[in-house]
Amino acid sequence: MTGRPSPHNGSAGFTLVEVVAALAIASVIILATADLVHNVALHFDRGTRGVQDGERILLAVDRLAGDFGAARFVPRVLGNATAAAFAADGADDDRPARIAFVTAAAIGPGAGAEAVVLTVERDRNLVRLVRRRAPWAGPRTSFESLTPGDPVVLLEGPLDIVFQFGRVVPDGGLTWYENWVAEPTLPRFVRLIVRDGASGSSVIATDLIVRADAPARCAHERIVSCLTPPAPTTEPESGGSQQ
Repeated sequence: MTGRPSPHNGSAGFTLVEVVAALAIASVIILATADLVHNVALHFDRGTRGVQDGERILLAVDRLAGDFGAARFVPRVLGNATAAAFAADGADDDRPARIAFVTAAAIGPGAGAEAVVLTVERDRNLVRLVRRRAPWAGPRTSFESLTPGDPVVLLEGPLDIVFQFGRVVPDGGLTWYENWVAEPTLPRFVRLIVRDGASGSSVIATDLIVRADAPARCAHERIVSCLTPPAPTTEPESGGSQQ
């Protein structure tokens, strides 16, 4: 008596349905793994960019602290008046926000003082804080006539960058200004505020000290007189006799 042949003929195998099911499961696993790898790579890239952005902000703050800390208390001529060599104007439709001031003499023999010019430049949603410099030729030099070079981008991104300038009032408090134009003294502090351009959330806000080398009497006298060395006084000799 001959029986029907076995479906597997004594050897293990897979039916078409089993193969299709296995391929479907493998596809799901591959897609899930690819999505996981993509998310890990994306978060790693964001984390790396975040660290780099943080380091760049710290480097920019360190550079600005050095520049403002070395600001010199020197006069400049404005028509018939005299003002401190420090000018800060806010942005308008024709030009970016701009800060210009004179720093201490550069290192090296024969090196003179130089002017540092900071500009907040906007290009659509991208904002750059750019540092430039130029030689300072003396009190009759006009900030507007300077041709600063050696541009260095300190900050860049979808940011909102604002500077404020602090003046010490008689009671010891601070008053903050958006601009500093034709003032007889330097600001005591410069505040840097960086916000996220999209959300407006604060990225950093720090106060930078202006360590000017002005004589103490400049706190009470006009800029021209306080920068003029006092005339020497001659004390009469006592106990002397003419020969």
